[in-house]
Amino acid sequence: MSRSPVRVATLTLSDTRTLDDDEGGQLLGELLKRAGFSVTSHAVVREEPELLRAAIVQIADAGSADAVVTTGGTGIAPRDRTLEALAPLFEKTLDGFGEAFRRLSWDAIGPNAILSRAAAGVARGLVVIALPGSPKAVELAVTQIIGPVLAHAVTLASGKGGHHHRSPQPAQGEEQRG
Repeated sequence: MSRSPVRVATLTLSDTRTLDDDEGGQLLGELLKRAGFSVTSHAVVREEPELLRAAIVQIADAGSADAVVTTGGTGIAPRDRTLEALAPLFEKTLDGFGEAFRRLSWDAIGPNAILSRAAAGVARGLVVIALPGSPKAVELAVTQIIGPVLAHAVTLASGKGGHHHRSPQPAQGEEQRG
């Protein structure tokens, strides 16, 4: 029995881009499709935290995606507020994503990699990944990190994964409480 591909919604966060000139968002969609994912929607959202949160909530409530990947707004400029917008939504953070992204970026661009605040987490049951707006950063993230791990991350976040945590067994002589 074959599994259906992971459904991904993509968002470009920008005050200046439109769907017509959104190079990073277009590349993101193409790379995700090449990696075997189904891109269910794409939108350009102004860099306003409440608009990004509303877009994530709408996607989650519609049940139209298993994951959301954003591009833009992860730097340190005054308008870069993606992480501040996502933080209240994250039930869990995936710190390893940002660490891995910066490590791989260091090899590509050197010390400027530390200026990226690329991040990931789980929000409303969705795996949410925030990428920089640079097409090179998008390509690095999708080919080196997202492609290999997103399906497994979605499986675990949905509670359908093979990893089960057992309750600790009582020590010998202890009673189990119910």
